[in-house]
Amino acid sequence: MAQIFHRSANSLARMSILGGVFILVTVGAVLAELQRSPYVTRQHEARVQNPPFSHKHHVGGMGLDCRYCHTSVENSNFAGIPPTKTCMNCHAQIWSTQEMLAPVRESYRTGKPLVWERVHDLPDFVYFDHSIHVSKGVGCQSCHGQVNEMPFMYMEHSLQMEWCLSCHRQPEKYLRPQTVQVDVKEDENHKIVDEGRTEEGNIFSMKYEPPSVQNPVYVKLAGQPTQKFTDQLELGRILRDQYHVRNVADITSCSTCHR
Repeated sequence: MAQIFHRSANSLARMSILGGVFILVTVGAVLAELQRSPYVTRQHEARVQNPPFSHKHHVGGMGLDCRYCHTSVENSNFAGIPPTKTCMNCHAQIWSTQEMLAPVRESYRTGKPLVWERVHDLPDFVYFDHSIHVSKGVGCQSCHGQVNEMPFMYMEHSLQMEWCLSCHRQPEKYLRPQTVQVDVKEDENHKIVDEGRTEEGNIFSMKYEPPSVQNPVYVKLAGQPTQKFTDQLELGRILRDQYHVRNVADITSCSTCHR
């Protein structure tokens, strides 16, 4: 029987297969990067609220503690959204006639809650517990960024699974002590001669910096004298044991977050 296709058809077939594979891989890679991009995650996208609430003003300027508004962060999976009464604790006397705060006064008068656009919104199939992370030494700043510098709130991180796992695989890189010692004095041999005073609320501080040679952190662990730390991993390993953080296999298990 006469040959139907020219020999070059073999080359064309191979090229078509390779081209198809290349296109599929390229499209897959592009979609994977798009799925991680701020366009999809809305990372670093400032959300304008009504009324226009500024964390920079309230936290950075006024020095409000996170727990003043987010009252359940230490004992609940949900950090909590403050009721209008919390706003009016101050604004019944401060800026009490400003037009920009009219929605707050109206909410307080009618009892109808303010409607905020949610910034950190995890999918329904993800379980996240604020109280567990706080009790294990994960600071607000680690996930939410420097909110004291945000006029309008935005997501500092993508909150995607790969980002969460980067912490769960090495929690010691991010753990911080619940309390630190300040005003500590050392002698010429760098031996601690005055343990200073204890400063609490370190988990909620926006000023905390991981220990380094230039910025040592002094911690008084249970039943021990004050110790000086200049390395985050060294401190983190000790805190991981002190906080009884479960092993990496447990905290990276699918069932930990997908219940």
